[in-house]
Amino acid sequence: MTRRPVCMVVHAYYEEDPRVRRQAEALVAAGWQVDVFGLRREGEPPSGTVAGVNVHRLPVRRHQGAGPLMYVAEYGAFLMRAMFATTRAHSRRHYGLIQVHSMPDYLVFAATPMKLAGVPVLLDLHEVMAEFFKTRFPGAANGVTSFLLRLQERMSIAFADEVLTVCDPFAERLLRNGLKPERLTVVMNSPDLRLFDPTAHPHREFMAGGTLKIIYTGALTPTYELDVLLRAVARLHQLRPELPMAAAFYGRGDAKEGLESLAAELGIADLITMPGRIPIEDVAGVVAGADIGVAPTRLDPFTEMTLSGKVLEYAAMGKPVVASRLPSVAGYFAPETLAFYDPGDPVSMSDAILALIDDRKETAARVERTGVRIEELSWARQFEAYRGVVERLEDKATAGHR
Repeated sequence: MTRRPVCMVVHAYYEEDPRVRRQAEALVAAGWQVDVFGLRREGEPPSGTVAGVNVHRLPVRRHQGAGPLMYVAEYGAFLMRAMFATTRAHSRRHYGLIQVHSMPDYLVFAATPMKLAGVPVLLDLHEVMAEFFKTRFPGAANGVTSFLLRLQERMSIAFADEVLTVCDPFAERLLRNGLKPERLTVVMNSPDLRLFDPTAHPHREFMAGGTLKIIYTGALTPTYELDVLLRAVARLHQLRPELPMAAAFYGRGDAKEGLESLAAELGIADLITMPGRIPIEDVAGVVAGADIGVAPTRLDPFTEMTLSGKVLEYAAMGKPVVASRLPSVAGYFAPETLAFYDPGDPVSMSDAILALIDDRKETAARVERTGVRIEELSWARQFEAYRGVVERLEDKATAGHR
């Protein structure tokens, strides 16, 4: 059966968003044509092809670390440009579906002309926007902003034909707020095991040569308690001064300068490297060269409904994982899989790392048990659920044009 092209809209640089790339490239591999409309950096071409996906870069750039008013202006500019660009493209491409990725949730209204033309709209809620705002901008959060953010969420969901989200806790919140189960599907941020394949990279034995290598891959922002990780490394260094160790933070963000200052203050600057962000294609390789992957997510109302993809990626590469004990993570992984620590507690984190160092047999068993769970949550299984939604909505569009 010939499938009509799929249109995606995301307020992000396409190459840097693993969820969007995973979905778009999987659809292309399954026989769809996919056009993605995203942000454009200075000097980038306005369009190109990435792994078979047609990427259209609109002249809007991200202002990471800016204040809320700057984000509102940036979101508004992108929404309008995306609306005009996708509408114009639809006249040529005749899309069977438009999928809009949050944040912001209200970016879904960029699909208004296409919805009026009969194209189904799929809203993919990556994050809980109201809770994120409270966490990221506590000074601007109040009763009015909370009401407006929840209102735009409800309106955005009502506008869409169906909704995707990333984990069960987020889905449960949406259902409690009135979203009908038949309109909601959970598609997790599971890694593609063809990309995160340990056999495709040189194997490193745990603490080869006696050196402990800790790795973090992700944004350097307050959502992730990298300050706690630094304090845990400092405590490890104090308790085991004879143990060679190194911690690498791969990512970028507005917390980098503060983290560098804290590392110097703690006397561990020589143990910490921050090489910057690396391409998604290179993440598996750097994880393969480490001993322990840390997913240090801060516990707050926002992160209670998120599941860090880092947990899944480290585990897929056969590495022991130290993760904060968030309700969402603990709901997917049993205590005998990941090495959990109490959020915000560097002593608890360092104790979890020491337990992995001191009991190698149990560490290997944890890795094996976690690997079984990763197979159960694999992208191959998630894609079947995602593909079902896409086919159902596209069939709806086709029926409407008969």
